[in-house]
Amino acid sequence: MATRQRIPFHFHAEGHALSGEFRHPGRSLIEAQASVSLPTIGGHARAHVDHYFHSDFASFRTAHTQVNGRWIDDETVLTTATSTIEDLNILEVVTADRIVSRLTSTHKREKREGHIVAVGSEFHNLRVQGHELKVTLRHKLLSDSETFEQLRNKVASDKDSEKIAVIGDGVAVCSLVERIETDLPGVHPRQHIFRVPNFGKISLAEVFAEHGRRVLTMIRLRCRLQGAEATIIPRRHIDIRSNSRWVRLAQDDLSQY
Repeated sequence: MATRQRIPFHFHAEGHALSGEFRHPGRSLIEAQASVSLPTIGGHARAHVDHYFHSDFASFRTAHTQVNGRWIDDETVLTTATSTIEDLNILEVVTADRIVSRLTSTHKREKREGHIVAVGSEFHNLRVQGHELKVTLRHKLLSDSETFEQLRNKVASDKDSEKIAVIGDGVAVCSLVERIETDLPGVHPRQHIFRVPNFGKISLAEVFAEHGRRVLTMIRLRCRLQGAEATIIPRRHIDIRSNSRWVRLAQDDLSQY
């Protein structure tokens, strides 16, 4: 009888601190800053950028991203991805002392997908047009949802709680925002998307989810400025997946690899 072997677990985690695109006037890209991807065998990887400045549109003092993947025992895999940006300034309108995105996946051997949480993600002194936004995140949304099915059901109930939620074919989009405290006009305290007059639309702490995968984008801007007619889409996100399966195959089936 052929010997049966186990295909090793394939890790997946990636992230970056800032990226974007200016469409008018002229086309200009902000390449992904502090971008890093975890090898499929796990381990550790990190990237660091200091004193970034893109024309008069975007700047930050420092940004770093790190990803890790390891076995914590014979039955459990732990994967983390963290991206941090400090002294962020977008067009002198959106500023923050510090923004942290963090996803952690714990994957048990007998489970089809890992449990992914965002504990540690946070905003520090986020301001729009000088107005402070105190953002409280609902980390329990992910902590209490061990599977995509559970998360999708919770997101479906968001539609009745004034929160913005979208459910599609095998995917769900929601936000970790629990509430926003601010005196900035036009901000709904329980919604994560708002418009700033003569600037554009801002969304906070968005989660894109599918089976075994979560993508966290802490801040996303779509701006059309008057006069210069500039559009900027800066975004920062981390992507972590835990949908690998341990599969047993006959030795002959492995010969093609």
